Amino acid sequence: MESFSVEICEGLQPMPVFVGLCEMMGTSQQVALRRETDDILEMLKRRVTPYDGIIEMWSGSNREGFRLEGSDIDKMYWPNNHRVIMDMSQSQYITANTTLILSDSSGSPPGFTLLQLLTPTTDREVQLSCVIMNGGVYLSSSIYRQLTCSLVMPNSTAHGPCASGYFAGQEYDNAHCFVCDFWPPSALSWRNRCHSWPDPEVVDEIVRNGCHFVAIGHPFGPHEYEEWRISFSQAEYKCVSAMNHSQFLTYGLLKLFLKEVINQQAEETNELLCSYHMKTTIFWAIQQNTLPYWCPKNLLVGFWVCFKLLLKWVYEGVCPNFFIPQNNLFLTKIHGSSQNRMFLQLHELYEKGPACLLQSSSIRSYIIDVPYNPRAVVCTDESLNMYELGFDVKLFNRMNTLTAIVSDKHQCIKTIFLIEQCLDSPRKPHQFVMLQKLTASVLQTTAVMLQNMCTNTGVNKQMYIADKMQSHMLKLAAKFGFVSDTLYIAMYYYKTFRYREASSVIEMTKVKLAKPYLMYSIHVDRERYTEAVGGESWSTKMRKAVACDIYLINTICYISELIPEQQSALQNRETILFIPVFVMLHFLEFLCYRHTDTTLSQAALDKLQVLVHHDQGLYVPDELRDISWEILGICQQITGNLQAAQNSYQQSLAQYPWNNIQGATQRRIQDMMQSTPYQ
Repeated sequence: MESFSVEICEGLQPMPVFVGLCEMMGTSQQVALRRETDDILEMLKRRVTPYDGIIEMWSGSNREGFRLEGSDIDKMYWPNNHRVIMDMSQSQYITANTTLILSDSSGSPPGFTLLQLLTPTTDREVQLSCVIMNGGVYLSSSIYRQLTCSLVMPNSTAHGPCASGYFAGQEYDNAHCFVCDFWPPSALSWRNRCHSWPDPEVVDEIVRNGCHFVAIGHPFGPHEYEEWRISFSQAEYKCVSAMNHSQFLTYGLLKLFLKEVINQQAEETNELLCSYHMKTTIFWAIQQNTLPYWCPKNLLVGFWVCFKLLLKWVYEGVCPNFFIPQNNLFLTKIHGSSQNRMFLQLHELYEKGPACLLQSSSIRSYIIDVPYNPRAVVCTDESLNMYELGFDVKLFNRMNTLTAIVSDKHQCIKTIFLIEQCLDSPRKPHQFVMLQKLTASVLQTTAVMLQNMCTNTGVNKQMYIADKMQSHMLKLAAKFGFVSDTLYIAMYYYKTFRYREASSVIEMTKVKLAKPYLMYSIHVDRERYTEAVGGESWSTKMRKAVACDIYLINTICYISELIPEQQSALQNRETILFIPVFVMLHFLEFLCYRHTDTTLSQAALDKLQVLVHHDQGLYVPDELRDISWEILGICQQITGNLQAAQNSYQQSLAQYPWNNIQGATQRRIQDMMQSTPYQ
């Protein structure tokens, strides 16, 4: 069978396809950088999340290292102080004050289980999900899924175990789940099966990390609305990371083939197979050692091995879960007439051989153009395919979220110790720059918290020392943070009534933000950026050429004008207020110049109005239009233009509620109406 696979693939050249896939999905270096970046980001976030907080974990193809156009954003969320155990003996290993949940899979289909609540919980969603069964308290997956559906993203809809939707042109899937630190007994056979792949060290790490339970039951199970599915998302990430690059690209090729060929065959079958089936296929193909050598020249052979395995599974109506083979992934969708139609379509593609890849719009050009163009040069040196800017954009946007993980003094202290520990071990440059940014965030948060704690004792020397320390922290943070971090200094000066000093910092920041090579979010002039900082260290790039949005921790007062918005967001369990950097710039400019130069203050308001009214997503991201209109309304209200302010507040209410500030907006409108009863 293998020799036949090699023979039928000989008519196609694999190297152009390999290079093309590297361009689309990344070289081995790029993929490694993406994973390492997310690894340390995830570690940092997890280590500083408070015990009663929510853990966030990226999953899916993005986490695995792909950057495919149209891919959705997959995330998992679970309460940090809840743990699932497989049997009562494991409770001795769980930290005190942890809510214990027992997995009971005795009466459930393979891969599914009931979750019994053993100890009390203060989590509202968990409390409301409780149902009485068999004399015990169990958690209903359907109720929990409904209650958590719009916790992260408002107006989401249930899709499988996830809360799904589209936002800013991007599809997302958020799975609210529970974590277990132990490997499920139903998956013990997997460990015994791992003789050649993954390596024993990887297998041990996978088993040590346990699993998750996502809120979806088996439609043919006895308790569909109460059952939970065992999720091996973390284990799957480790398995994908254990692939060599040819295997990884073969997996990517299968995903493309599904999207561009299989799912385009007929409308009645275009949702029967999904990317998870493709992942399962290549996992089994690698572990069964069907192809001895997974390398660039065998790329198409590897693809064909996987495709034949998928065809066999569809014919048999059985797709065994990689970790629990008794769990047939085809059981609910691919059976009867749908199974027959799916098999006939795949068999028709099979009869064409690997040439069926010509039906893929993404791959076709790499198969046709290169073989028939003698002048085309196929370069297998992956380093030549590296795109510096593309990675920079992803790195700095990922780093953006580091600002939001430190929200109180205990976390600040915890994070400082964590940074110190991380610096004691060898770190790669892109990991070091993340620690650098995290340090800047800790300094900023600490300085503002200390200022909030200070009371005027009347002792000038003490106040002077405190002020000196706080301003020094903010200046130090700005020295090795983003370009936009200087605005935290301006906020501090404004709050402490030093309007001229604040204005001076704002003017300096305006100059830096006006640089033609500035990177803001995904927006950057490639040529000017490369010319200005190409080849420089990430630390230098961050300090000279990168701006990010302003994050205000809602438990801390930065400027009094935004207290209502922060309080409103906090009531809706939002810990951070996100503000576009250019909106914040003009807002501060307006506020400061009101005390020193009213003409310049009006000019700042005019610029803010033009920005909010006319920006097309370049400087005011769609998701932050709620706070942008709100800030414009605040400025207009301060100047006495109440009609314009009311219009801006109404516009704020009409936007996507990213910051959850609607309560503050409505109160501002009511206050204005009460203060002008005769208008």
